[in-house]
Amino acid sequence: MNTSFKKNQEVRQEFGGPVMKIIGFEPELIENVITQWEDEEGTIITGKFMESVLVPAEE
Repeated sequence: MNTSFKKNQEVRQEFGGPVMKIIGFEPELIENVITQWEDEEGTIITGKFMESVLVPAEE
C-alpha cells in the first residue's frame, strides 16, 4: 500500500469539515482510508475516504 498517511494521524477533507483520526486502511478499495470523528452531539462517526481528498489536519 502506497500511502502518505499513518494510522492515528489526524486529517480532514481538503475543502474543510471535521478533523478526523485515521483508524485503518482498506487497500483493495478506492475509498481506502477509514476515519472516525465525533459530531456535535458526541456521536462517533466512521467514514471512508479516498486518500486524494484528505490532507493532514495541522495544515
